[in-house]
Amino acid sequence: MKKKLIVPYDFTEVADMAIHHALVTGRVVNAEVHVLHVVNKKDEIKAAKGKLEASVEAARKTSFAPDVDVVNHVRVGNIFDDIADFAVEIGAELIFMGTHGATGWQHITGSHALKVVTSSPAPFVIVQSTDINDSGYDDIVVPLDLHKETKQKLTLVANIAQYFDSRVHVIIPDETDEFLKHTVKANIVFANKFFNERGIEVTTTLADSSGFDKEVVKHAVKVNADLIAIMNLQKHQLLGLFGSNHEQYMITNEAKIPVLIVNPIDATNTYQTIFT
Repeated sequence: MKKKLIVPYDFTEVADMAIHHALVTGRVVNAEVHVLHVVNKKDEIKAAKGKLEASVEAARKTSFAPDVDVVNHVRVGNIFDDIADFAVEIGAELIFMGTHGATGWQHITGSHALKVVTSSPAPFVIVQSTDINDSGYDDIVVPLDLHKETKQKLTLVANIAQYFDSRVHVIIPDETDEFLKHTVKANIVFANKFFNERGIEVTTTLADSSGFDKEVVKHAVKVNADLIAIMNLQKHQLLGLFGSNHEQYMITNEAKIPVLIVNPIDATNTYQTIFT
């Protein structure tokens, strides 16, 4: 069976960007793209279907992968409540969502996007206004803090990197405490071994642990990253070195680099099977 990707769609430019990301990914991993639009009332469905078909076709024509299979869906409901159910229903492995759409549903800002992510079993790629390259995700930045949960995203990153032949750039907070220094060194060894065993080019960089989230974005800009991969630790309020606002800062980063955000496995019923 083909893999399935979802794009929640609200007729905004960032939603078109999300479609582009999904189409290129779908071409590389042989997946079909399911575009979901949600309306408030049943009598809005017919008009929305026509508008959706025209808008999605226009987005396809301006993408690097216009021939990927696309299935359009219009449903009555609330986009913040329905994405998770829809992902389970069709067995989607990844969701691409634009943020900062000022029109359409309910202005999907960083905080709204996090609400949707937390309720979903599937990982998200949150897109601002940055389009995807024809080659996809060539460079992926992976912040690796001292939380054990952050290592869970490495398998997902490795699977994506193998499909796109990506370079992975691991960035780790530098510490002064001797115990934490030992943990940092262990994480560097772990990350290098993990990616090298899978034939993935990897770099590791230490950054100031003070303001680490900003250092992550700076490093992503430096290596011309196409994607930043983070964990969503807000569900259980595991406020590690990043702090409570880290996730929202990342998905609305000023460089507008797309962000892959993954819920910890215990919060998603071990649903993270993407690209295996």
